[in-house]
Amino acid sequence: MIAITANTSWYIYNFRQNTIKALITAGYNVVAIAPRDSYSSRLESLGCKFIHLPINQGGKNPLQDTRALFNFYRSFKQNSVRCVLNFTPKNNIYATLAASLLKIKAINNIAGLGTLFIEESLSSKIARVLYKISQKKASKIFFQNEDDRSLFLQGGFAHESITERLPGSGVDLTRFTPSPAADDGVVRFLLIARMLYDKGVGHYVEAARYLKQKYNRNVEFYLLGFLGVNNPSAISELEMQAWVDEGIVMYLGTSDSVEEEIAKVDCMVLPSFYREGVPKSLLESGAMGKPIVTTDNVGCRETVEHGVNGFLCQPRSTESLIGALEKVILMTHEQRLQMGQESREKMSREFNEEIIIDKYLQAIAQCYQKN
Repeated sequence: MIAITANTSWYIYNFRQNTIKALITAGYNVVAIAPRDSYSSRLESLGCKFIHLPINQGGKNPLQDTRALFNFYRSFKQNSVRCVLNFTPKNNIYATLAASLLKIKAINNIAGLGTLFIEESLSSKIARVLYKISQKKASKIFFQNEDDRSLFLQGGFAHESITERLPGSGVDLTRFTPSPAADDGVVRFLLIARMLYDKGVGHYVEAARYLKQKYNRNVEFYLLGFLGVNNPSAISELEMQAWVDEGIVMYLGTSDSVEEEIAKVDCMVLPSFYREGVPKSLLESGAMGKPIVTTDNVGCRETVEHGVNGFLCQPRSTESLIGALEKVILMTHEQRLQMGQESREKMSREFNEEIIIDKYLQAIAQCYQKN
């Protein structure tokens, strides 16, 4: 039995469903372990077992975390798990520790480090200690960018021999296919992310305010993603509504069919200054043939060759973001399509999801050989 764990069923279904399908096709039994939400039944429909395990992704209560560790231990033991694939921070820590107690192989994925290695708060320091203890017990650690991998190696968090870089979480090139925007004189921008200030949403709104005044109805700015999430930098519903009422941006809520929204726009934007892995929204929009404007920041810069398939701007700089967006506005429609074609080719060449799935199948096979 192979276990896949994350802090939401939503994450496993949206980011790892093709991995689950590939594992089942290869003959493995799979159990998904996460808090129950509206996506849990969808995981079961893929053919895997589902186990509800409460885990507070943003919480700092040591009793809750200890309970999560015990629940992982019990779930692994009861289901005769031989190998566990962990995603998201607390799962990488506590599921790995539980697995080590049972001598189960753990394969972890470091998909960005957020503010954990930037802040010097007590909780961040404790989390770094737990990372150092737990990751040395993993059999394999995949990183989504070299910055995070180097940080782990320099800090002594993991042995180099078990680390490897993957091209993000990859993109399904059969689902996300080129979809040219309409040539109607309006340039449309879209930002897809959790609605956090750390993702650069505030800078995006400020840039939109300036460019709407300058170009009026010839530009439109859209936002899509979870609002009011459990995060210190979360944007509230009141703040979002104020921006919408002002006529600066249009908020699209959330969607299980993001490709439908990406297809309508001319350019994808993510001015993040968060320690990203490699943002899924940039991979998906690039695969659909869209130019990308993002920051010269960890995880983001990997998706753009500046001036070829998009533009890089400086983190935390609204002025730099405005300059990059204006370059896209002033292009001809044909130039934007050509830049989008370069995005598609880059995603096909470097970020095909099949690369990631093959790496996981290889790592799992090695774990089974060592058992």
